[in-house]
Amino acid sequence: MADEHPRFDVAIVTPEGETFRGEAEMLVVPGAAGEIGVLARHAPLVATLKAGSTRVYRDRANEDVLEFATGPGFFKVELDSAIALVDDAVDVKEIDDDRAREQLEAATAELEKVEQGESTADRWQRIKHAENQLTVAGRN
Repeated sequence: MADEHPRFDVAIVTPEGETFRGEAEMLVVPGAAGEIGVLARHAPLVATLKAGSTRVYRDRANEDVLEFATGPGFFKVELDSAIALVDDAVDVKEIDDDRAREQLEAATAELEKVEQGESTADRWQRIKHAENQLTVAGRN
């Protein structure tokens, strides 16, 4: 079909494994200096990512888009493939507002204990993860 856009391989990978692997017409990731949009046949690229929204456009004409709340990491484009290596990724449809808010409150409370010398736990990552989920879901 003349209207069909070329596709390329996309993977979103966390330390726990793949969150997404498939083909896409376009991918948009939260680059450290701003959003990075990638189409098939993009020039090779390596970039750092900040926490934010990663969108996989499987079929732009039919508005088939997957959105993930992703943590910081790295991004690589090579040939007709792109991979985002991030510390966490949650499908926006699976974000549970109440659970994310509870995680944020618990991590914030633990951080207060750290600041008072009552704990040595590192809760910054949990705070950022919970805040990012709520932000990407548009419910901060």
